[in-house]
Amino acid sequence: MSKAPNVRALAAETLYNVVDKGASLNQELPFASQGLPPKDKALLQQICYGVLRYLPSLENYCQHLVEQPLKGKRRIFQFLLYVGIYQLQHMRVPPHAAISETVNALEQLRALGLKGLINAILRSFQRQQVELEEQAKQIPVCLYNHPNWFIKQVKEAYPEQWEQVLEANQLQAPMWLRVNQAQYSTAQYSEMLSANDIEHTVNPDFVDGIKLDKPRDVFSLPEFDTGACSVQDAAAQLAARLLDPKADEHILDACAAPGGKTCHILELADADVLALDSDATRLERVKQNLERIGLGADLQCADASQPHKWWDEQQFDRILLDVPCSATGVIRRHPDIKWLRRASDINDLAALQGDILNSIWPLLKPGGTLIYATCSVLPQENQQQVAKFLANSKDVEHIPLHDNDTPSNPGLQLLPGESDGFYYAKLIKTHS
Repeated sequence: MSKAPNVRALAAETLYNVVDKGASLNQELPFASQGLPPKDKALLQQICYGVLRYLPSLENYCQHLVEQPLKGKRRIFQFLLYVGIYQLQHMRVPPHAAISETVNALEQLRALGLKGLINAILRSFQRQQVELEEQAKQIPVCLYNHPNWFIKQVKEAYPEQWEQVLEANQLQAPMWLRVNQAQYSTAQYSEMLSANDIEHTVNPDFVDGIKLDKPRDVFSLPEFDTGACSVQDAAAQLAARLLDPKADEHILDACAAPGGKTCHILELADADVLALDSDATRLERVKQNLERIGLGADLQCADASQPHKWWDEQQFDRILLDVPCSATGVIRRHPDIKWLRRASDINDLAALQGDILNSIWPLLKPGGTLIYATCSVLPQENQQQVAKFLANSKDVEHIPLHDNDTPSNPGLQLLPGESDGFYYAKLIKTHS
């Protein structure tokens, strides 16, 4: 009988691939989790998310504990140290078990000769933990566990709320459900959850949303498999509501994957929807989501910035333009974003967003509505992007979403907290 995989070894390999090799945690975790029982899958995810949340602090501790950094072929063992220290500092695993299981990972990693070193470093952390933690708090990147460039930009954009944004990014994201209003009202579905002893809250700011007190398997939710609800953050649920689709309208959902917003549009109106995405694999997720709920849309794999390659010249009544962005509003769900994203990426993304907005605008009918959306908290991708478009366009009317939504500072910015960080702006085409 083959020996069960060591979860700490899998975590070290996964983290090495993400941080050093630039892989996405979303891709690496399912691969590393293959064949693991549910309990071990959950443990692997908890360790990987945790190490990525606290990476600067863990690196700092190791600088003090390791005489010579583990580099080159030994670099993976540096991540194994982060795995061990994270457990000792943040998890409820008994210290002796955290250390022994981490040391035992060396068998799977084929480095039994390092057992003494790894064991000694983890025990040194135990002895020096209080002192090391106090020392790390003096360094901003360790205190906040975000890259310096991001701390600086958030501080500049939100002088009164920047610490709250950084703190929210370190927390586990809540599990929100979107109730399919074509099947049940939010109140009806809330009653169904209560009847199944599933604790939850409703928030009047998010008419389709229900927040679960604890995350749970989706197939334990009433009628999930027949589309009664979907998992979608409350902020993302605003997209279709702001678009306000009507029956029989011709609607474009650009950059549609994984399909939550496409499904929501169709739950609200029996419309003719084109769901567009440049990633064929992610477009398959849109198809699966639609099939579960029993809805239909025209799916097309194409680049939104090059409509001449796919557009049939039939203008759209409404367009949801959820552009590629830094995803800095969803860091709590994807902590690898902090270490995969670079300051230089933001200007490149802003340029791409501007190109897509300018390319898609001619596809909208006069009198039609376009919702510009991102899951970013950075003004370059949001308010500044839309303000520039408004200043340079003659056929656009800006529709305020709140009292302080002006053409010079347009849109609605949600910061991570009750919901994820999202940005929306509503634009109407005035003439052809």
